[in-house]
Amino acid sequence: MALTTVALKAGLTRLAAGMEAAADELNTVDGKLGDGDLGVTMVRGTRQILNALPGLPEDVGMALMQCAQAFTKTSGSSYGTLLATGLLSAAKACRGRTEVPWSEVSALLAGALAAMTLRGKASLGDKTVLDALDAVRAATEGLDDPAAIRAAAEAAATEALDRHRGQPNKIGRARIFGEKSIGLDDPGMLAFKRIVEAL
Repeated sequence: MALTTVALKAGLTRLAAGMEAAADELNTVDGKLGDGDLGVTMVRGTRQILNALPGLPEDVGMALMQCAQAFTKTSGSSYGTLLATGLLSAAKACRGRTEVPWSEVSALLAGALAAMTLRGKASLGDKTVLDALDAVRAATEGLDDPAAIRAAAEAAATEALDRHRGQPNKIGRARIFGEKSIGLDDPGMLAFKRIVEAL
């Protein structure tokens, strides 16, 4: 069993449905620390990906690249840009392959984390999506069964969100709220948790 474009299409279809369901929640959480449009961003982006699914090639890397390009068509937000950056990193690692072993998930997440860190200028511990991503990367290391990967990823994303809730946001628009952000979920981390759950 491996990640193929067929599996990717199925996962992205679930992702789009998950973002539709989570849109109001993400907008509300984002409204406390940002523009209040994160749900809109995720819905618009995943709808564009849905439109691209029929034409995705068997090359998993090229398929991921086209998904990244589709997502950014309607999303000029910093979060959308970061997600696309992570997808492009995975695309480069998978280019030329029609099957990618599930055991590579953690390494792909590590590559995405490095690319997103460079692009976003944030650090681990700043209470951003990077913290959730790193937690999932660590939890999925050494796993090669999709069900085990999913369970570990969901648990790690939840734990990361819970662990950082009591800390202040240190970067992005949310940082201007300073101590007021303590006790609130970071919108990007919550969105990543919903992404993992949907996939």
